[in-house]
Amino acid sequence: MSLPDLSDFDAVVYDLDGTLVNLRVDWDDAATDVAAVLRDAGIDAAAMDLWDMLDVADEAGVRDELELELSSHERQGAWVSDLLPLADYLPDDGVPSGVCSLNAEDACRVALDVHDLTHHVDAVVGRDTVETRKPDPEPLLTTLDRMDADPDSAVFVGDSARDEVTAERAGVAFRYVGDGPSGV
Repeated sequence: MSLPDLSDFDAVVYDLDGTLVNLRVDWDDAATDVAAVLRDAGIDAAAMDLWDMLDVADEAGVRDELELELSSHERQGAWVSDLLPLADYLPDDGVPSGVCSLNAEDACRVALDVHDLTHHVDAVVGRDTVETRKPDPEPLLTTLDRMDADPDSAVFVGDSARDEVTAERAGVAFRYVGDGPSGV
């Protein structure tokens, strides 16, 4: 895995899963359990992915119940997560650092704690921290705001095309960890 050069930036925001750690989540199992929450609310989620289910949950007024189910899977995966090579650079990057993730904030914090990275991170924003989620720019801009960092001198590091779009929409430089997008 190639690591991005981050030396030109005054602040770095990292995606979590696939960038700093690998959460060991059975996403199919999580989707099945989340779909059950929607089924109980009278919604057929058979053809939906997790992100569609989150949108529908908002419309159906069952977002809190869905978040409890999904974040439970993410927290469990965070406890047994694997540290990825880029995380080794976090303690020594010498600039304010944050995490902006599609995972629940508490799952992010568990993973950071498990790998002794918490004290190297100035801000954590998860899917449930603000009203919107990536690729909307609000989560990334909120992370930078909490870090007291200027978007013009910051970089967002991620592993997905969604991360790249988030950075573009926020007006923030972007670097891939690895050789390019790993997913959505």
